[in-house]
Order: sequence, then C-alpha cells, then structure tokens
Amino acid sequence: MPFVEHLRELRKRLRNAAAAFAVAFIVCFIFADQIYDFIRAPLDHSWETVAREHPGSLPTEKTTMVYPSVVTPFWLDMSVAMWAAIFVASPLSFYQLWKFIAPGLYKRERRIGIAFAACSALCFLAGAAFCYFFVLESLFTFLLGYATPDKQPTLFVTEYFDLTRNMMLAFGAVFELPMLIFFLASVGLVTHRGLWKFNRWFIVIAFVVGAILTPSPDVVSQIMMALPMIVLYNFSIVIAWIVVKRKAKRAAAERAAEDAEDEDR
Repeated sequence: MPFVEHLRELRKRLRNAAAAFAVAFIVCFIFADQIYDFIRAPLDHSWETVAREHPGSLPTEKTTMVYPSVVTPFWLDMSVAMWAAIFVASPLSFYQLWKFIAPGLYKRERRIGIAFAACSALCFLAGAAFCYFFVLESLFTFLLGYATPDKQPTLFVTEYFDLTRNMMLAFGAVFELPMLIFFLASVGLVTHRGLWKFNRWFIVIAFVVGAILTPSPDVVSQIMMALPMIVLYNFSIVIAWIVVKRKAKRAAAERAAEDAEDEDR
C-alpha cells in the first residue's frame, strides 16, 4: 500500500474510533448520575458501617457530600462520562487500531497479538475490579474511623471521584505485572531463577511503588496495593518458569532434529 493510502486508512480508523467515543460519551453522560452512584457505593457502605458502629462520629447516617461551585456537578458529570466512555469505547477503538496494523503482520503474529491484547485487558479489568470490590470499602471504613463528634469529615464529590478513579487505574496497571514478566521471559531478558533471587528486593520495591501510585497517603492503601503486587510477582515467577521450560524443550527438539539430519547425511 502506498504511503498516501496508509494515511487515508489511518484517517478512516481514527474517524471510526472518534465516532465510537462520541456516541459512548453521549450515552454515558445521560447515565452519569447512575455511574457515579455505582462508583460511590463503597463509600456509602463504609459510611453506614462507621455511623452504625460509632454513633455520633459522622454528621448523618447516610453519606453526605458537598461541592464548592455551582458548576461542579456539571463538570463532574462531564468527567464521569469521559472516563466511562473511554472504557466503553475501548474495544471498538482497539479494534480499529488492530485493523490498521494487522495487514502488516504474519498469521502467527496476529494470533499472538490478539492473545496478548485480550490477556492484558483482562488483567487490567481484574485489577480495577479487585480495587473496587475488595480495597475501597475497607480503605474508606478505616479512614472514616478517624471521625469523632468534634472532628467530622466534609467530602467533596470531585475529590472522591478523582481518588476512586486513580486507585482503580493504579490497581489495573499493577495487575499487568504478569503480562510484563511473560513478555520479558519470552524474549529472554529474565528467568525464573533470577526473579526468585530478586524476590526479597521486590518486596521493598512493592511498598515503595505502592506509596507512589496510591493517591491517598495513608499506610493502609499502600499495603493493600503492595500485597497484590507481591502475590502477582510470585505468580509471575511461575509463568516465567513455564516459558523457560517451553523454550528449553523447543530448543532441545530443534537440536534433536538437526542431529537427525546430520546422521542422515
């Protein structure tokens, strides 16, 4: 395909991806309140738990949130719709990207690319889901436990959304660790033996990374991010071991085939 045709094809794919995002944004903006209520559910449960276990520590039994400006609710809906639209439109956007690059790949490379992209997406979604279902409520319950009748929280809607979004994105990125190790092991940059020797140092790195990635400065959120990283790292060692064993088996089979050819000669 000539260079100009490549540009035309790229323009077509970008146009389709932009159209998909625009449609998703409009739909998500219509349901922005419901999406935000879903995101706020862990805080609501934590608030009710703390209000029930420590009467008088919170101003009301139900979650109360405020905003500093009259335009804040509108921009909050815009932000919620934008991020939700990115997730909703991402399958079609990646499909358009794939349609652009796939013609230049061999059949085996296409299979590997599809499998790698699917596993990466699943790992990211698993990290975000882990954060939403297992981390946020425990984290908010711990933090709201500091409230007293003389020291009560005032929660802003935008700050809560930013915190929750950043936490879910950070956990999604952390859960990509097995895919990263798989790639590095496949190209021969790491082995299971080297990863195991580095394990004790990775524990320290996990807590440092947890402190950097978590938007909240509290120790609990850092520990909740560091522990899954340590588990995923050790799981990645198993993945690296499988990859190295397969490469060694394949290399042995190739050497055996070469020896058989030499004997025939």
